[in-house]
Amino acid sequence: MANEDIGVSVCHALPDQVWTRALRLPAGATAAEAIAASGFAADFPRNDPWQAGVGVFGRAVRPDTALNDGDRLEIYRGLTFDPKESRRRRAEHRRALTARNGRERPAGLL
Repeated sequence: MANEDIGVSVCHALPDQVWTRALRLPAGATAAEAIAASGFAADFPRNDPWQAGVGVFGRAVRPDTALNDGDRLEIYRGLTFDPKESRRRRAEHRRALTARNGRERPAGLL
């Protein structure tokens, strides 16, 4: 059986849009090769795609991971907030709403 090309897409979610490129690569192409072929470095010269992570359909991959036909290679970006701090703020907000309604709960119970 001859080596066939595979179709993959490379995407990067920005706060207000999604950058995506559809590629045809030789079978056995790696995640690093797909990112290089996508032109990501030219469009985002100051971003290191591996800093925040790269994955295929939500599962983290390494640069040498071989891709399969139909894979969506996702280049992640750093968080703009601390998830723990967001949870603390939501919990405090719920506590304040509960107290305003005349019911008080211990801090550990939301």
